[in-house]
Amino acid sequence: MTRFKQYDKSDDAIISSPPSRASLTPPAVLRDLAKQCDVRFNGNEPWDIQVHHRDVYSQILTKGSLGFGESYMDGLWDCERLDELFYRIMRANIEEHLVGVGKFALIFQSLRHRFFNLQTVKRAYQVGEQHYDIGNDVFEAMLDPTMSYSCGFWQKADTLEQAQLDKLDMICKKLQLKPGEKLLEIGCGWGGLARHAAKNYGVEVLGITISQEQQKLAQQRCQGLPVEIRLTDYRDLDGQFDKIVSVGMFEHVGEKNYPIYFDTVNRLLKDDGLFLLHTIGIYKTIHRVDPWIDKYIFRNGKLPSAEQIAGVLNKRMVIEDWHNFGQDYALTLLAWWDRFEEAWPELSQKYSQRFYRMWKYYLMSCAGFFKSRQGQLWQIVLTKRDRLETYRSIR
Repeated sequence: MTRFKQYDKSDDAIISSPPSRASLTPPAVLRDLAKQCDVRFNGNEPWDIQVHHRDVYSQILTKGSLGFGESYMDGLWDCERLDELFYRIMRANIEEHLVGVGKFALIFQSLRHRFFNLQTVKRAYQVGEQHYDIGNDVFEAMLDPTMSYSCGFWQKADTLEQAQLDKLDMICKKLQLKPGEKLLEIGCGWGGLARHAAKNYGVEVLGITISQEQQKLAQQRCQGLPVEIRLTDYRDLDGQFDKIVSVGMFEHVGEKNYPIYFDTVNRLLKDDGLFLLHTIGIYKTIHRVDPWIDKYIFRNGKLPSAEQIAGVLNKRMVIEDWHNFGQDYALTLLAWWDRFEEAWPELSQKYSQRFYRMWKYYLMSCAGFFKSRQGQLWQIVLTKRDRLETYRSIR
């Protein structure tokens, strides 16, 4: 895994004595941007930014959101409630007001995703190597016993485990799984859904992943069940399946590959079959990703908009049901953080303090993203036109 160096307070960049309050006064442009979000530098609210070193400002002005995240990882600033900070930033759509180099960075990201295919078969494995393979111990500590690394369904649940079990069971019921059917899971994670479906619904499951660590643990967790876990890209699959499901994987497909993705599903799905797509979405079409998330968390990822999904489905598949419960993702992320922080004394024997700050920034910024409703969580049930049976969905 990548080892993260903690920001050294003895570095020449850090003055030996505590900085004066005057030296930490933000530039007017950043103060005004923060004010639009109801946020203050060195203010008294739990979502205010507490600056420890003036380099924060130059990092933000020159590198935009990447500099904002990296300066947090380096310990240059803190915030008591990061999730609330990001909720305010995203509700104000602050990126639309950026100027200078920070704005150029967003334009570059947009061009990068629009003109280059960042999710080729070769590149598809990068996110597995960088994120999913960091160590199963991190995910075992953070996730519930089902090892579900996707949004739980909190309609009736009051614990993380129950929210994930309710989500898994809702997926199986929406797919109308029956004993003896063959289920393909595109992006099977650590085998939670495959195990649940095989054990409780009697189906035969092929789960695929691009993470070696996920494959190993999923195989262990599914021993004794009719489940195969294969390390492969979805574009390399053959065969026919009664049902297909994809949970939390479409975010890694990339808009240039949406047509081949759904063409592959069409090719693999039986004419009377059902396909359930569980994916994060974004409230408007944006041809870029957050540079910090792209660099440190989900390499080459891209969130779809409803417009993009509906557009590529035109003449390909029939939308039977579209279910949004995106605000449940904020609850899920906060629950993950609680478990991660509780496990940190043990994890800290292996991972650095900079890793801890990176992980907190990741989970809390995402929680703010969903609470602001920029982020959505969709479960979409799709069929071929050949299926004539009426579909009745559930919640």
